[in-house]
Amino acid sequence: MKTDELEQQLVVLTEERFRLGFRRATEALGNPLQLRAIRREIARINTILAERKRA
Repeated sequence: MKTDELEQQLVVLTEERFRLGFRRATEALGNPLQLRAIRREIARINTILAERKRA
């Protein structure tokens, strides 16, 4: 993926994580593992972006 696409996906996932965090605080999530998966995907994207900046 291109850097621009990764940054765009990072914004989308961050917003989704924010929404799920609010839902978790107010009600039970249908799939609680979804929040973990989003956090890990955000970490993967941040790692790739950091590697590209160092290169």
